[in-house]
Amino acid sequence: MTLTFELDPPFDRSLRDGITALWVEVSNAGGAVGYVPPVTAEDVRPELLKHLIAITEERTRLLVGYDEEGAVAATAFLARNTHRLMEHWVWLYTVMVHPRHQGRGFGRDLMAAAADAARSIEGIEAIRLTCRGGTGADRFYGACGYKEVGRVPGAIRVADGDDRDDIIMLLPLG
Repeated sequence: MTLTFELDPPFDRSLRDGITALWVEVSNAGGAVGYVPPVTAEDVRPELLKHLIAITEERTRLLVGYDEEGAVAATAFLARNTHRLMEHWVWLYTVMVHPRHQGRGFGRDLMAAAADAARSIEGIEAIRLTCRGGTGADRFYGACGYKEVGRVPGAIRVADGDDRDDIIMLLPLG
């Protein structure tokens, strides 16, 4: 089984519901995508709306991975940097693979597809992302070619007494 990736798919109710369900499943499985479980669709929808507004304004591109049944199985959002001195790299946000598909190499496939998508954007030379310390995500991104370029100790508070580092990683595309 493989995933089929599509950059900037037509956005409709089915895609919206698929991304929402994915985000809830990933969050509730312990994925570090902006929430701490338990998470509901009502929690996720406002954040998804922010991404959709950015897509409509052509500041963000959506990459979706579909499984063999056509269900949303993976996503990543590529956001242009709006600072005029940093327009040569993009942010990668909300990188998710459905828990039932994890452990099969689909995360690496998603990251490769995201790099290909970034390369298709004129003038883009690198991808930058941040990840939550203590989750192993930095090791995963490192295995995908990203290098740690910064760390803010204790910047992410997942619970009282549980502060995590915000790890900044970069993938040059050259």
